[in-house]
This record gives sequence, C-alpha cells and structure tokens, in this order.
Amino acid sequence: MATSVTLPALGESVTEGTVTRWLKQPGDEVAVDEPLLEISTDKVDTEIPSPIAGTLQEIKVAEDETVEVGAELAIIGEAGEASAGDGAEQAAQAAAAEEPVPEGQPERPAQPEPATQEQPTGAAADQEPAAAPAGATEQQAPAGSGEGTPVTLPALGESVTEGTVTRWLKQPGDEVAVDEPLLEISTDKVDTEIPSPIAGTLQEIKVAEDETVEVGAELAVIGGGAAAAPSQPEAGAQPETSAPAEPEPAQEPAQEPAPQQPAAQPAPQQPAPQPSGQPAPQAQPQEPARSQAGESTAASAQPAAAEQTAPSRASGDGTPYVTPLVRKLATEHGVDLSTVQGSGVGGRIRKQDVLAAAEAAKAATAQPEPAPAPSAEDAGLPGEPSPLRGTRQKMSRIRKAIATHMVESLATSAQLTTVIEADVTRIARLRERAKADFEAREGVKLSFMPFFAKAAVEALKVYPVVNASVEGEEIVYHETENLGIAVDTERGLMVPVLKNAGDLNLGGLARQIADLAERTRTNNLKPDDITGGTFTLTNTGSRGALFDTPILNQPQVGMLGTGAVVKRPVIVTDDTGADSIAIRSMVYLALTYDHRIVDGADAARYLNAVKKRLEAGKFEAELGL
Repeated sequence: MATSVTLPALGESVTEGTVTRWLKQPGDEVAVDEPLLEISTDKVDTEIPSPIAGTLQEIKVAEDETVEVGAELAIIGEAGEASAGDGAEQAAQAAAAEEPVPEGQPERPAQPEPATQEQPTGAAADQEPAAAPAGATEQQAPAGSGEGTPVTLPALGESVTEGTVTRWLKQPGDEVAVDEPLLEISTDKVDTEIPSPIAGTLQEIKVAEDETVEVGAELAVIGGGAAAAPSQPEAGAQPETSAPAEPEPAQEPAQEPAPQQPAAQPAPQQPAPQPSGQPAPQAQPQEPARSQAGESTAASAQPAAAEQTAPSRASGDGTPYVTPLVRKLATEHGVDLSTVQGSGVGGRIRKQDVLAAAEAAKAATAQPEPAPAPSAEDAGLPGEPSPLRGTRQKMSRIRKAIATHMVESLATSAQLTTVIEADVTRIARLRERAKADFEAREGVKLSFMPFFAKAAVEALKVYPVVNASVEGEEIVYHETENLGIAVDTERGLMVPVLKNAGDLNLGGLARQIADLAERTRTNNLKPDDITGGTFTLTNTGSRGALFDTPILNQPQVGMLGTGAVVKRPVIVTDDTGADSIAIRSMVYLALTYDHRIVDGADAARYLNAVKKRLEAGKFEAELGL
C-alpha cells in the first residue's frame, strides 16, 4: 500500500517550504524515519523523514520548488511495491496471511532481474502485518509498564501553545545523561532542544518526528535499561532474528545502498552476492514465513540507528552528505570538511560542527598567525576573493523574511534618525582598570555594550514615549524595558530580547547580553527570547562604523545605534571656563524613532539623557572600584 509523504506543519506562522535537496531517488529503499529530503522555510532548515519503511516510488516536488504545508512531496510503497502488479499480489497475500508466501515466491524468479531483486524484501514486508502486531504488543508493554520518567513538552513561551518534533537526537535503548538533548522542537518562534530531565535509558518515544503536540504532552519515557531494547524497533522486530542476513539482498541491488549494510553489519557479507542472480529469491521460501517477517522488520528498523544511517547518508565518495549551506560556511571559514566529525543524524556535518572546527583551528593557530599577519596588514588587502563573485543565487528563506520585514517597517511608520556625540573617556578608563577583575568575577568580558545598555534603559524610564508602541489609535507606554539586542549571525540579522533590562545592574547586563549573543549565533534560542521587545539597541560600531540610520523593529518606536568608540582631538572646557585640546574617546549615538508619536524634541531629550549618563561615568560602585 502506497503512503503519501506531505509537507508537515513546521510552526503556526510557517505556511510553505522550499525543497532544497532530495536525499533519496525513486527506486531507493528507505527505512522508517530515514531522511528523504531537505526543506527550507523562513524560520529553519530541516529534513523530512520517511513515515514508513519501503521504496521511494515517485517524487512529486522538484528541488527549488516551493509548496504549501500539506502538499504531497513523494509516494513511498512497501518494500518491493514498485508496480501495480506487486500491489495486487501484496493485497492477495495480506488477505491469505502466511499461505501466499510460498506461492508468490516461485513466480518472482521468472520476472526480470530488477523486479526479482526487490521482491524478496517485498515478500517479507507483505507478512509484517501478520507477525508484527503480536510482536509489537509484546515489546511495547514492557517499555510502558516499567518505572519510567515521562518527558513532556515544556512551556516555551506565553504565546506558544504547541510544538512540532523535528528530529529525535536519541533512539529507544540509548543511554542519556541529565540535561543531554533528546529531541529538537520547532515552534512558530524558534527551534530549540528538549533535554533529558534524568539520567537513564530512553525507553519509548511517544511522539513521532513531524508530529505537532500541545504544551504538556508526553514526548518520551526515560527509565532503566531493562525495557529499552524491546521498544527500539518501532515496527515490532522479532527478538529471535537479531542479526538477519536475508533482508540485505533487497538493498544490495540499489547500487548506492549496496555497500551500506555490509559496512554496518559485517556478519552478513557472505550472502551479499546472492541478489546478483535469481537463485537468492528462490532460496528464501525455505525459511519460515514468520522468520522472514521478523528479519524484514528488523532490517527496516535497524537503519534508524546512528551507526547505520551514517553510510546511508554518505555521498558517492564515501564522505557524509553535506548541505550547500554547510559547504558555504566551511569555505568562508577555511574548514576542511573531511576533518570534521559530524554530530547530526548518521554522522551528518551540521553548521555547529563547522563553527566549532573553525574556532578550534583559530585556537590551534593562535601562535603561528602573527608571523604572516604583518605582511597582509601592511599590504592593506581586504582578504581572499570571495567564491560568490560572478554567481547568481536564490535568496534564502531567512533573507526573504528580513527583506520583507524591513520594507514593511519603512512602510508602516514615519522613521527619522537623530545623532548626538558623547565623550566616553571616563568609561574607557574604568574599563581598563576593572576589566580583568570583572571578567574573573562575572565570567564575561567587559565591553562598552553594557554601559550603553545601562544608560539606554535608565533614560527609557524617564522618557517612556521612546519605549512605546502604536496599537490602532492608541499609544501603549510599556511598564518594563525589554531590550532587543541586534546580533549578526551566519543566517542573517536576529534580535533576541533581554527581558526586564531596567532591573539589571552592569554585571547582569553584561552576562545576559553575552549569553543571548552566544545562543543566537549557535541557534539555541527559546521562543520567548525573540519576542516581547519594547526598544532595540544595535552596536553598529562593532565593525568600525561611526554611525548609521537603523530601521525600526516593528511595533517598536525607537532604536538606538552605537557607533565605534574612537580617539580624536576634542576641545575640552574645564571648570574655570578655560578651553584646551585633548585626546578623548568619542562615540556617536544615533536614535531612529517613529515620528508619528515621537517628536524631534523628545528624541533629543532622550539622547541627551543617555549622553549625560555616559559622560558622567559613575559606574565605580557596580564595578567594585
């Protein structure tokens, strides 16, 4: 019976997705939960797994084609169900239980060789409905009856009521540690991982991948290891067929999967040549029908394990499959993918693996780098030419979303930018005095950013018109200062939110800003981390820019941009009124505001309040000086 593979709901606000790559082709054998294709949305890139074990019969959506949620992507039939004749034969076998097994088998060797190679597995698969239910009942009972701790979907934010399981990082039978990630959850806000509440063995998975459940729903059961082994094969594998050899012939003729099973299961290498001719299918009727069903089920369940999916995900040269995004990232960071150990399903190399390898390479070459560096710096060269030169690429989903939001923001509000200059020499001197002790005490480096954030939120309390939003014909003045922090990531610009920033001291601001930035770059934000902002701070000076004119993050009415802190000669007036020229650390503060409710005078008053706080530099108490 053919099964349709559809595009699942990947979040409340996600209505469509783009097929970026097919990992399987028509005729390929697939296991339960084995990735079929990659889908890209404006929120996340993910893989769509196979809902059943069988053969990919037809691809309905081509690569780079965008379809809506619920659209049919492909058709998968049971193993050996490659034609209408096969389907009729399977229907007859299902109706006659085990009797059709010896009757159907002799007819298959007379068929052409490709059909003969696929049908032994088909025969075994046809008998699964007869043998699997009993086995499944026996095996699942211990998993649920043992003393286990349920893993539930936690509250991921006030506005988040449900989540979709996008990937299980552990399988039944796997040992897990406390707080070790079990699965990935996708919501309409962000992707996140659900950790294990206890150390133990994953006994049972309650929610399949791509299934959407409400907050509080039971996702899995974790307990001792006694019941873990029986619950691992989801299709009900028979315990007496732990190392089957016969199911492999169905995968051998598929060319690409041919080397996969021998690599994962060295024992069955001897019967591997059997599928090349017709005698192998003829020999299978000698085995008991029940044994064939158990072996086929075990074969379809085993590829879900990490060590077996690794070869199935390999490319033609034996290296793990790598997405174009990861290849591009590796090129930009100069990372040799052949040296990277993947942490994804089947050993797949993920973005985090490349970033970790890049950081490790930087640390390893920290000492040799200074030798060649002077020549490059002296020459003033910007770097190696980018491989993007002369190419044309489609915009990513996240880039499309950013583009849409930016244009909509400019069309929504009347935006204007006012710039003021501040002398932060006292803060610069405080940093030099306190940065070593501060880092030892707080665990993060002391940059200018916490000082800017502190001055900004304190001024918001005095001038709430800048910390407001427009709702219809009403102005909402927010009672808390939820500070958005603009962060540059590989995927694009993101703005996580530091909640109740007005209640934090300098150390608290520094820690939380560093934590938000790190989790944003590593894609570990929670849904609440990117919602609820009332005002945004963007550090445009981190790349040397003096100032810019930020675009508002709707529905906010204010965004403060801080430029680069630079030393230059400035006229300074002392207490007696005498002027002198001194070298001072200066910074431009640019405030973009919504002119519908914020007047120019309001913006200037707010900026001057920020300037006054920064120039006073009275932060000794918070720095422990």
